Amino acid sequence: MSLFEYQPREKRTAALQQQPYDLLVIGGGATGAGIALDAAARGLRTCLVEKQDFAAGTSSRSTKLIHGGLRYLKQFEVALVREVGRERATVHRLAPHLVVAEKMLLPLVQGGTYGRWATSLGLKVYDILAGVKGDDRRRMLSAQRTQQEEPLLRTDILLGGGLYAEYRTDDARLTLEVMKTAARHGADCLNYVEVQDFVYKDGRVAGAQCLDLLTDTTFQIQARYVVSAAGPWVDTLRQKNGSLSGKRLHLTKGVHIVVPRTRLPLTHSVYFDVPDGRMLFAIPRGRVTYIGTTDTDYQGSKEHPRTLQEDVDYLLHGANDMFPEARLKGEDVVSSWAGLRPLIHEEGKSASELSRKDEIFVSDTGLISIAGGKLTGYRKMAQRVVDRVVKIAQDGSRRLNPCQTHKIVLEGGDFAGAKGVAAYQEKVATRLSAGKLEPYFAWYLVHTYGRQTDAILDRWEAGGDLSEAGLILAELWFGVQHEMVMRAEDFFIRRTGRVFFDIESVRTHREAVLAAL
Repeated sequence: MSLFEYQPREKRTAALQQQPYDLLVIGGGATGAGIALDAAARGLRTCLVEKQDFAAGTSSRSTKLIHGGLRYLKQFEVALVREVGRERATVHRLAPHLVVAEKMLLPLVQGGTYGRWATSLGLKVYDILAGVKGDDRRRMLSAQRTQQEEPLLRTDILLGGGLYAEYRTDDARLTLEVMKTAARHGADCLNYVEVQDFVYKDGRVAGAQCLDLLTDTTFQIQARYVVSAAGPWVDTLRQKNGSLSGKRLHLTKGVHIVVPRTRLPLTHSVYFDVPDGRMLFAIPRGRVTYIGTTDTDYQGSKEHPRTLQEDVDYLLHGANDMFPEARLKGEDVVSSWAGLRPLIHEEGKSASELSRKDEIFVSDTGLISIAGGKLTGYRKMAQRVVDRVVKIAQDGSRRLNPCQTHKIVLEGGDFAGAKGVAAYQEKVATRLSAGKLEPYFAWYLVHTYGRQTDAILDRWEAGGDLSEAGLILAELWFGVQHEMVMRAEDFFIRRTGRVFFDIESVRTHREAVLAAL
C-alpha cells in the first residue's frame, strides 16, 4: 500500500526502515518529486523525505506558470528557453487539467523593455524554440487592438502589444500529483521528516539519520545513493556533509499579492513594464487576480519568508502605473505569498540578473545535490540527476529502464487534452447542481483534482450535506485518506489553494476543518 493512503504515522515511518533503498531523495518540492518519479519508474527502489509538507517551500510560492521565460531570451539563455519552452507542451500533455494553455499579453509602451520589432522577432524566435504551432503562435497587435483586448491598460504610453501562448498551473498541486504518481510506481514518500545528519559507510554517504517532526522520534534510512533536492536548504545539507565549497546558493525572494478579480478584472494574463525597468505579471484566476513578482536578495528565515509592506507597496505601485483606473489600495489585498529562489551565486550580479539554470554538485562522499532551475524544467532536471545515479548504479547486475516520465500521465490527468477537461467539467457541473453550487466550483474542482473529483463528489453526495460546507469536508476526507494531509495548513494552502485564491472560504469553514482533522 502506498504511504499516501491513510495509515498510522508509526506504520509509515516503520516502512522506511524495512530494507535499504537504492535512492534516498531529500526534498519534497517539484524537483525532488520529479526525481522520485523518474527513479522509481526506471526500477530504482526509491524513498523521499521532506521536513515540511510537500511543496511547502518554493514549489507552492512561484508565479504558478509553466512558461518558457521570455526574459531569459533577452539574456541570451537560448538553451534554457528551448528546453523549458518545449517542456510546457510535455507537462500539459501529462496533466492537462493542471497545466492550462492561456494567452499572455505583452503591452508595448514608450520607454519600455521591449520595442515593437524586437518583440515581434523575439516572440517568433520564442515560438520556434518552444515548438509552438497553429493558433498558439504569437500575434502582434496595434495599440487600438491591444486596448480592446485589455481595456484597463493605460493608453497614453501604449504603442501596441504581443499576444503569445503560456501555461498557467497550480505549482503545489502539480508537485503533489508528481509525488503521488511516484508513489504509484513504488516510491515511498513521507512529509514532516527532517534529515538531521548523514550516515556513512566506507567513507561514502549511505543514508540519513531522520527525525519525524510529528512524533518526535528518530530513525535511520539506508540508501546506496542520496540526492539533495532541498531547494533553499541545499547548502545547509552540503555543510552537514562537509562539502560546502566552491559555488554556493544565492537566495532571492519573490512576493505575489492577491486582489479580488472585481478590483482588477483582466481578460488575459498580462506581462507588463513597471517604472524601475523591471516587469511584473498580473494573472486572473477564478475569483481573484494576483500580481507579482518582486526579486530581492534574501537572508532571513528559509522556512517562513514574509511579505513586507514595502513588497506590497512596490507591487501596487507597479500595477497602478499600468492599470491606473483600478486605483488599487492596500485594503484591496486579500492574500499574498512569498517564496525563495535557490539560485547559483554569480559575483557582481543583482537578484534579477542571476541565471535560472540548474546545476548538479557531487561531493567526495557521493552526495548529489541539485540547485537552481525553474518549475517548468522540473522533469528535465530530474532526468539529469537520475541519469547521473543510473550511470553510477549500472554495474551489470541489473538492467534499469531509460527515462519514461515524458509519457507517464500524472494522477488525475487522464484526459484527451483540453477538450476532454472541458467535457468532464460540464459533467461535474451537472452533479454539483444538486446542491445548487455555482459553476465556479466545477472549474475549481476539475482544475485542482482532475478525474479524482469523482471520488470527492461520491463522498459529498453520500454525506448528505450538499452545500459548500459539505463539499469542503469531502475534500478534506480525500486529502487525509489519499494525499497525506497532516495539518490544516496542508489542506488550505497546498491541497486546495484556498488561502491564496478563496480566503473567505477559509474564514468561513476553518473551524469545521479543524474539528474534522
